[in-house]
Amino acid sequence: MSYFAATTLHRALHHFETAWLFTRSDFKTTIFPVMIFAIVVSPHHNVLALFYALCWLWFHLFQFNVSNQSCSIHEDVLNKPWRPVPSGRISAKDSRALRWALMVFCLGLSSLFSLNAVITSAVFAVLIIVHDDIHLGDHPIFKNLCNVGGYVTLELGSLLILSRESWLDGTSIKALSCSALVILLTVHAQDFADVNGDRRSGRRTLPIIAPEGSRIYMFCAFPLSSFALASVWSLGPFSSLLFVSMSAWVGIRYYLFRDEIRDQANYRLYNIWIMGVHLLPATVRFRALAW
Repeated sequence: MSYFAATTLHRALHHFETAWLFTRSDFKTTIFPVMIFAIVVSPHHNVLALFYALCWLWFHLFQFNVSNQSCSIHEDVLNKPWRPVPSGRISAKDSRALRWALMVFCLGLSSLFSLNAVITSAVFAVLIIVHDDIHLGDHPIFKNLCNVGGYVTLELGSLLILSRESWLDGTSIKALSCSALVILLTVHAQDFADVNGDRRSGRRTLPIIAPEGSRIYMFCAFPLSSFALASVWSLGPFSSLLFVSMSAWVGIRYYLFRDEIRDQANYRLYNIWIMGVHLLPATVRFRALAW
């Protein structure tokens, strides 16, 4: 291999690793749950469409992370120093430029599918601007609203591409509504492990504002939400017991275990529960979970 080819390959691998590091921590929080949602809720399935949906999702998540991480350097130095900006792999200035380039790329990518995909991509871009540039992400309530909007937008775009439909049926609308409500009620789960970094950057998250009250809230929110979802999706008795019991255990852990390491473990369990939430529409699509 020539020196030029070897250098080009090394640079390409370096850039791929940088892109991976921007999104590494969000596979469990976003990629897996959203793709599970799209697969379960979509009335049609196709391997190629699944690949397209995954690519669409990853590039949009990449766009958000590049923007968000370029604005949260002080927090990431403490909480996630391996990310590209705090580790020095890319400067904040270059990541901001990359963010705008990715916005244009994502809109172009969406144009390959449908008008609704383009609209979804545009809404997602606006939410990023509102969250990062207008700094609504620093406010506890508006941050959660932005998170809900962004998450549901990613679900909607992935679903539209996978299903190859320009409209949503009743089950899809019901699933998106349930997902939005669950994320709104429980998204605070992500903030407990990041209290030190959030406090350093001046953010006012629920665990910072109400350290004890937020723990009590999580203790109650998980089982109550699960009980309601089991009723909405008409789960069978065993499925309902299993689902509610799992959520109760997550809630108990958030209340009892309060150090940073265990809060990180709690958040991983929360994401497993979210995947379970996204499996519930299988009762309609596949006539499953009726036992």
